[in-house]
Amino acid sequence: MRVTILGGGGFRVPLIARQVAESALPVSQVVLYDTDPGRLAVIAGVLAGDPVIAAAAGPGTLPVTTSTRLDEAVRGADVIFAALRPGGLDGRVGDERAALALGVIGQETVGAGGLASAARTVPVVDAIARRIAELAPDAWVISMTNPAGIVTEVMAATLGPRVIGVCDSPVGLIRRACAAAGVDPGPSLGAVTDRVDADYLGINHLGWLRGLRTAGDGDLLPGLLGDPDRLLLTEEGRLFGADVLRSLGALPNEYLYWYYANSEALRDVLTAGRTRGEHVRERQRAFYAAATGLSTTTGPAEAARLWQAANDERNRSYFAELRTGERAGERDEADVAAGGYESVAIALASALTGGPAARLILNVRNGETVPALAPDTVIEVPCRVAAGGPVPLPVSPPSAHELGLMSAVRACERDIADAALLIAGTGLTGSTGPQAREGTADTGNTGNTAARADALALRAFASHPLVGSLHAARSLAATVLKNTVLENTVPENTVLETPALPMAPTLPSYPIDNIVFSRILLVDNVFSSTSASQVEIC
Repeated sequence: MRVTILGGGGFRVPLIARQVAESALPVSQVVLYDTDPGRLAVIAGVLAGDPVIAAAAGPGTLPVTTSTRLDEAVRGADVIFAALRPGGLDGRVGDERAALALGVIGQETVGAGGLASAARTVPVVDAIARRIAELAPDAWVISMTNPAGIVTEVMAATLGPRVIGVCDSPVGLIRRACAAAGVDPGPSLGAVTDRVDADYLGINHLGWLRGLRTAGDGDLLPGLLGDPDRLLLTEEGRLFGADVLRSLGALPNEYLYWYYANSEALRDVLTAGRTRGEHVRERQRAFYAAATGLSTTTGPAEAARLWQAANDERNRSYFAELRTGERAGERDEADVAAGGYESVAIALASALTGGPAARLILNVRNGETVPALAPDTVIEVPCRVAAGGPVPLPVSPPSAHELGLMSAVRACERDIADAALLIAGTGLTGSTGPQAREGTADTGNTGNTAARADALALRAFASHPLVGSLHAARSLAATVLKNTVLENTVPENTVLETPALPMAPTLPSYPIDNIVFSRILLVDNVFSSTSASQVEIC
């Protein structure tokens, strides 16, 4: 089995590699792909010296190769893990700070920050999906790229059900609920949902646990919601408060704190003095600087030690900006020990490639699961997974509140995705495309691509529940589209000598003065950009 990791120079790649080494997957080759050869070399060194990988697969026996060429990396792959951050951590920090400067939330996947991240990321993953469709049409693509919901939806327009989004936050929520309710959640995020029947529904980073059943015990959630002391054992109980959870009749995903406590969250981030992106960027810069240039004899072991220390700190500080005041404290050790999205991703890969069937919470197309949503809307829902792919399991219908918030936020995400793809020269394919969905082509600017993109971006920010300011919406929409494109003045009638780009625009018949491309370009089918590190693992 050939496994490719897109974003192979990224910080969290060793977590995936460890899971691959410890799994029963019959792996013959692991290809790490990144645009930055320096980062690739560092992570390859970490893998070579990692004691966990050595203990699982034997020293030096994980068959790792590296590549900076996309086509070479994906051609013939059986499983592709994609965890990319176009623009790198500098892009994330810019998103966070631009929003905060205007008085709105700038979190990486939520609100204005999430829309800005989507605008940069969507053209990249759309282009990658087209290359995968050509070079590895039978591959399973497991996406961990944020913002996960809309990214999976865009890639599914090309790859259909062979792309699946994963996230660790829903399963982490269920594990905490199980522990508080007195149910053993199991040792790993990849197995917890086999032990309980979880009624979970949402879109990525916006979902609710509405029921928690075990064989013979009925629904344990009402009893948990009625016990404030047990609720305080969970991250959600400390974040939201028992009264809010009882009023909802559900346990919300921790990211809903940005919605339910918008003012408090904004206050806490501003009080902290630096954003999560700034914290992570500082720590990762220090790690890569320290690990670069280590000797080939002593380097791998030392690189692995440096990485482990940095990863331990990253885990402990997760969501630290919101664990303040009465919510102050360390992250639950059980959460850290259970692993992250890599556990879910490998359990999914195993089930897809002939291993035991699994029940996992995944980002997949809705189909008929929620009749009120379009069939191609990517939702986050429990699925039964076997070699034929994931099948969503029945869940209770969403409440009016749940459906309304899911629909409103996804509409904003789709608008910003359509705007970015219009600028990139494609537009979404399939029924989610800008010409196919009611309401997208009615912006009043159907004759001018740039104007249509501007209108879609403005609508995305103006209608998002976490923006709430027309001044901020106008400023952010203009900034996001400016940052999404690389402006090149091209003389009239110039012939562009480029390879067959999957996102190459169709040129009009009339003369033009400028051609605007996506910020991330394909050169000889290799992603490149003005930034030294544009594609990294999240």
